[in-house]
Amino acid sequence: MSSDDIYADQAKHLVDEVIDHAIKRLETSLSLNEREKTFESIRISSEVNSRQSTFVKDQNYEVKNVNWLTIDEFTVEKAEQKINEFIKTWQYENSWQYCIDFLGEDPHDFDARYRFRVRWSIPTRRKPIPRATACVYFSFVVSTIKPKHFPVDVLFVFEGNRLVHKPGESRFREKWLKDIIESKVMMMQMVEF
Repeated sequence: MSSDDIYADQAKHLVDEVIDHAIKRLETSLSLNEREKTFESIRISSEVNSRQSTFVKDQNYEVKNVNWLTIDEFTVEKAEQKINEFIKTWQYENSWQYCIDFLGEDPHDFDARYRFRVRWSIPTRRKPIPRATACVYFSFVVSTIKPKHFPVDVLFVFEGNRLVHKPGESRFREKWLKDIIESKVMMMQMVEF
């Protein structure tokens, strides 16, 4: 058994323990009516997304990527075009709209980091101005010491999350955007003005 398999088994075991612990906490802390609703939603979601599907790789799915810019080719305008090209490889409903904003440049000793925000929303005819948006932040790390023909490092993160993604290494999930918007809408409903 390789070390990757050992880590995957340990991670799976840890996730299973956390889920079991969370269910036990729900059993003891919720009223009967709330408990029935919560366990029904857990049962439905577990049928759709079982624990086993968390670590199973879809052999038929290929994570798409684009050819990113080299250090010599990099400009802010070209970076925006590449972000747009990369987003077109994602699978999402046509109702989503997004805009790309350049946030700024952060110079460092050995590189310059260019930050972009992609703001997502679902405008409708009845509500053309959405109640909430979800943002994805892209960073281009342009080295000042590497040869000019090397590619620029690109990283992106979803608003409210710490997990840093690299293009071509993680599969986009539309649910991530929906979760961000749903949590913002729920928060706004809880705040009284």
